[in-house]
Amino acid sequence: MLSGEIDPGTSLPEQEIAAAYGVARPTVREALAVLVHEGLLRRERNRSAYVPEVTTADLDDLMFVRRPLEQLMARSLAGRRVREADAALERMAALPDDAPWSDVVAEHMALHQALVEAVGSPRLLRLYGALAAETRLGLVRLRRVYEDRDQLVAEHRALLDAIAAGDAQAAVHEHLAHSWGSTAGD
Repeated sequence: MLSGEIDPGTSLPEQEIAAAYGVARPTVREALAVLVHEGLLRRERNRSAYVPEVTTADLDDLMFVRRPLEQLMARSLAGRRVREADAALERMAALPDDAPWSDVVAEHMALHQALVEAVGSPRLLRLYGALAAETRLGLVRLRRVYEDRDQLVAEHRALLDAIAAGDAQAAVHEHLAHSWGSTAGD
């Protein structure tokens, strides 16, 4: 799902998952409920959970909520470099060309997590964490927008440089002013 290996719309029957992984059905039901709560799966009455289609409207709404949190983070860090964020960016840049997209996503998330943690606000960290799973799901879609990983690396380098230079407003505006590309599910 987060790697893009399970297509949107794919049904996830509890009984089949339980059999495939050798676990009890209530365990699967509970795990699916957590994923539904995090927005990674959807479930309708009397139906199996399924992988949702991430639309441009979904991504726009995610950015609508993330933008003020990112701006708060950038203002709080203005004029500072965050060593852990720089390290995540370097790891992303150093990934081999054939690295799985999930590795790129992991470093992307590590970079943003490091920035939010550097602010030192437990509440901001908790709010941002609530969006992390949906952000990861959105990044599956962005795989087609960022076919050239160097573009993603350059955008994040610009973000970190702008924060360090104290230009927090421009940093976030440029970073989150995505064009979602012409991808399926609009």
